[in-house]
Amino acid sequence: MEILTDPRWLTTLGVLIGAIVGSFLNVCVTRIPKGLSIVFPSSSCPQCKRAISWEDNVPVLSWIRLKGKARCCDFRIPWRYLAVEVFTSLLFGFIFFKFGREADWGLMLCGIFFTSVIIIVISIDFETMMIPNRFSIGGAVVGLIMSFCFPSLHGFSIEPIFIERMSSLFISFMGLLVSSAVLYWIGAVAETLMEKEALGQGDIKLLGLVGSFCGWQGGLFVIFGGALVGTIFLIPILLITKYLKKEEIALEDKKVAWGMEIPFGPFLGIAALIYFLGLEIYVDAWFNGIFSNFIHFFSVL
Repeated sequence: MEILTDPRWLTTLGVLIGAIVGSFLNVCVTRIPKGLSIVFPSSSCPQCKRAISWEDNVPVLSWIRLKGKARCCDFRIPWRYLAVEVFTSLLFGFIFFKFGREADWGLMLCGIFFTSVIIIVISIDFETMMIPNRFSIGGAVVGLIMSFCFPSLHGFSIEPIFIERMSSLFISFMGLLVSSAVLYWIGAVAETLMEKEALGQGDIKLLGLVGSFCGWQGGLFVIFGGALVGTIFLIPILLITKYLKKEEIALEDKKVAWGMEIPFGPFLGIAALIYFLGLEIYVDAWFNGIFSNFIHFFSVL
């Protein structure tokens, strides 16, 4: 039982489980866009199709030991495999540390699921510019169910009564509606002004997933936080492109240039993780302060 109470053991356990889960997430990212099963067949080299032995399939360590190159042929293993495993491992370590020391196992489970889905969405959207409905719509449905089962997801007690469960479900549902609706209308206005599609339907559905887990405050934060993250990431690249007088810059087989289409889902996903794992207290407090000021203003009138 010591491992369930000591933050150091919890963090270590989270890191180890995260590395294993990250390996599975890589399978999902690779196979699901191609319509392949994530269970069968077992892992094999994408180039020569030879089966990968267990010692070459150890999360993180195998990629480092093989130096990013398959043992069976000259296939270069993409950096994404290592990045997903390391990123998932670190986030799981933080989730186990943050929620485990509070003994809120339900919220920990919510964090594990939400983080895993967001990592998959970020990876798939970055590589294919698509977000499968099974993660956006399916994830939103799971968010509603988890909100009812674990109301602490929306700030209620760890041992809730029925009315708290229903209140949590209502907050989740309103978060789903408000978040996706706001992004839809932002996209509709932008499309009218630009005379071309500004946002994909996948991004709107993704905001439904975020809202179901994070409420409407989290959804609104993610919309504008995602835009900020995207700006911070893209502006330096585009400026370098301009001042070096090059039309485009290659970024891991992607072309980044002025006027091109950029997947918005990865930036929304990063903002969602930032909110869920750290900023929710400050963001919610800010929104509550704004509403309190409005109520005070109109009460004076």
